Amino acid sequence: MDLNKHLDFFDPYSIKDGIHVIGCGAIGSTLAEMLTRIGLPELYLYDFDTVASHNIANQMFHFNQIGLTKTQALADILTSINPDITINQNDQGYTTQPLAGYVFLCVDNIDLRRKIVEQNQYNPHIKAMFDFRMGLTDAQHYAADWSDPESIKNLLRTMQFTHEEAKQITPVNACGTTLSIVSTVRNIVAYGLANFINFVKSNKLKKLILNDSFDIFVEAF
Repeated sequence: MDLNKHLDFFDPYSIKDGIHVIGCGAIGSTLAEMLTRIGLPELYLYDFDTVASHNIANQMFHFNQIGLTKTQALADILTSINPDITINQNDQGYTTQPLAGYVFLCVDNIDLRRKIVEQNQYNPHIKAMFDFRMGLTDAQHYAADWSDPESIKNLLRTMQFTHEEAKQITPVNACGTTLSIVSTVRNIVAYGLANFINFVKSNKLKKLILNDSFDIFVEAF
């Protein structure tokens, strides 16, 4: 893959650790596509779901992929971008597979995200975790440096609510479908990707990024 557009700025081959994308829906599929375009040679994808018609509007999938597992559909897209990429598919989702390197939490269930962090908070093989949460127009990105126990505790403190509580404030239409628009997805993923690249390059990490795509607002801490 020709990386001359950004190789002087970011060299993906400097990363020798695993890249795990847990959840391949709106956030995860968009993130995996961006990670592929910056030249990462290998990704681990986790998702148990299949592509449905309503996924096309805000996820990376194509109409002719409806019915495929999301990991397979996404693998097909990523290898069409870079035929040399290695994709490791986990079409049962994340259970207790060993994690190392960089972990991106993209599942739409806060209980599972909290469980993954709790199970791995003392995992010495992880370098950082990156978490994404999204409403209709607003989104949040959280990150933790795994060499800093306080950073991990701070991430866990942001997860002290249940999936059912989260559903109560999630915008839905009259049919109960969760509302989502692609611009919100891509904006927060772009900020999360930049946070990851900055961490790899200089060990600098924004622990929280807040964004509203329609108020045209972003704030980082």
